[in-house]
Amino acid sequence: MFLRCTLIHKIYLYIYRKYIFKILCLVYNYKEVIMKKLKIAIVGCGRISVSYADSFRRLADEIELVYAVDKVPEKAKKFADEFGCAWTTDFDEILDKDIDVVHLCLPHFLHPVMAIKAMKAGINVLTEKPIAISLQDADRMLEVQKETGVKLGCIFQTRYTKSVEKLREMIQRGDFGKILTARSYLTWNRPLNYYDSSDWKGTWDKEGGGVLIDQAIHSIDRVRFMLDSDVEWIDGSVHNYAHKFVKVEDSADAAIMFKNGCLYNLYACNIYGDDSPINIEFIGEKGRCGLIQDMGYYDLDGTYAEIRNTYETTNVGPDYWGSSHHIQLRDFYRSVREDLPVAVDGLEGRKTLEMIKGIYLSSMKRERVTLPFEDVIYSDVNTEAE
Repeated sequence: MFLRCTLIHKIYLYIYRKYIFKILCLVYNYKEVIMKKLKIAIVGCGRISVSYADSFRRLADEIELVYAVDKVPEKAKKFADEFGCAWTTDFDEILDKDIDVVHLCLPHFLHPVMAIKAMKAGINVLTEKPIAISLQDADRMLEVQKETGVKLGCIFQTRYTKSVEKLREMIQRGDFGKILTARSYLTWNRPLNYYDSSDWKGTWDKEGGGVLIDQAIHSIDRVRFMLDSDVEWIDGSVHNYAHKFVKVEDSADAAIMFKNGCLYNLYACNIYGDDSPINIEFIGEKGRCGLIQDMGYYDLDGTYAEIRNTYETTNVGPDYWGSSHHIQLRDFYRSVREDLPVAVDGLEGRKTLEMIKGIYLSSMKRERVTLPFEDVIYSDVNTEAE
């Protein structure tokens, strides 16, 4: 009996030392990693920053905001005062401050400039959409990310809803059969004061375009993400019907062929009387599915069902901003903390930008564009590409 107990004890000690102790160490170290707060900076404390303020409060157990940056001192100070952190008007000042992640909420043309500076300083970057306004700038950002080894992500928060997650899963599983066609409609309103209040909105050189690159980009990205396919060709047209005080487009339509055989039709304008809910739909061999704003639906085998966003919602801005900024931020922070691939990385940002630039190029050249193509600069929707 004594020998049996001794043998059992020895076996237990062996198992404990070889397996259980190691598991406990891993769990302990994992907790240590999780408990370490990432040091965060936000650059650009304008309109969209309210979504980040909300996200930072939600994720306070994971991050510490250490810097708020804006060229307008009052904006930087106001944001910083809310979180008790430092503020500055000089972006370069934060580059040596031991920051883990910087959020770029800036005019579009500044995204590559600031992102490259931050990455070269060893700081992980999560930029608002679009990743850049030219494919050349996007490629340079990807090159620097590869050289430095830091993380680079692009905000497309509307991917992070229960409806998109579920419908994408059903599409990829083949529940609807082959997806034959897709469509998206965006009809919003951007009046004169929307452009008057900004020194960069409505410009090719700073915003990079109009309704496509600023508003419809999210619906275009969701279609590509849910189909999980690259693009073969683009045939599009852009116009300026009612915003004669700017040179960018206020209306656009396009036919886009994906390599999986799905033909995608899109229409977007910001000359409607209101910001109507975005409408996205996919037609498959066996059924259909889609989104009305963030609500998903599907019609399959005679059954119609709706998918509501069951995640904790954020009501800090317009409905079309979505309610998922904090979910994408948490996902990016996890990638940084655990050295995991970024779900919506720089390449994802570039692919969606390429679709938009393809529509512009097709319109300017008045011909179908096959990918890949050489990006160009535009000066006016009524003139050909330079």
